[in-house]
Amino acid sequence: MTRVCPIVRRCGHLALAALCVVACLTGGAAAPAWAGQPGRLDFGGLARTYSLHVPPGLEHPAGLVVNLHGAGMIGAGWEWDTNYDAVADAHGFIVVYPDGVDFSWADGRGASVPDHQGIDDVGFITGLVAKLVSDFGVDPGHVFATGISAGAFMVNRLACERADVFAAIAPVAGTLGVNVGCAPSRPVAVLETHGTADPVVPFNGGPMVGRGGPSDIISAPAMAARWQQAGGPVEFRQIDGGGHIWPGDASEASAQFFASHAR
Repeated sequence: MTRVCPIVRRCGHLALAALCVVACLTGGAAAPAWAGQPGRLDFGGLARTYSLHVPPGLEHPAGLVVNLHGAGMIGAGWEWDTNYDAVADAHGFIVVYPDGVDFSWADGRGASVPDHQGIDDVGFITGLVAKLVSDFGVDPGHVFATGISAGAFMVNRLACERADVFAAIAPVAGTLGVNVGCAPSRPVAVLETHGTADPVVPFNGGPMVGRGGPSDIISAPAMAARWQQAGGPVEFRQIDGGGHIWPGDASEASAQFFASHAR
């Protein structure tokens, strides 16, 4: 059984059934046939794309979840990997899977093509949120974000810079660059998950290498402590011996967390 740790103590080894290994660095491709509804938003002079899932027959959405892929992936592929559509159906969430430029995100570390090009991913994602909130009548206090690896770095940056938009986040296997400031305008609820044996994003922080170059990152415990200092509720899932993975229960765990931490 998965145990959720309070920030002040360690978890024992977690059961990791049906793990999704996401250290894939292959290039993206056209959206597969099982992907959700494709969408496009023109932002910053670019045609930005995404995959959107709306539960069948949904009239009153319980919330909107932004789910961000890792480096080297696309939103539609990540939609399949996480099985988040089924979780969204059960909880009444709309879920959107944006596509990063060059299959990554401008998360502020300076270690991606979008960072090097000055892409405004914070603006793109919050603009997409505003569109979907308006289109589907989502309560603005019920907007959440989750993601893996580079997507998790981006999720943390979103909450740091736009705490007014995101009520809760659930980053998996990603923290922040040491050069990235974080002064949220209001508390954000955080469910952080990280494996102690992650070979890509070191649990204890320090140097790492991304698709766009090297960066220095803060540790997973320091990230959790930073969010706690910001005043919001924090749950830290330390996976002893866990690698660079999306745990089999991560989708359901984040959905349950979001359902109980709306504003």
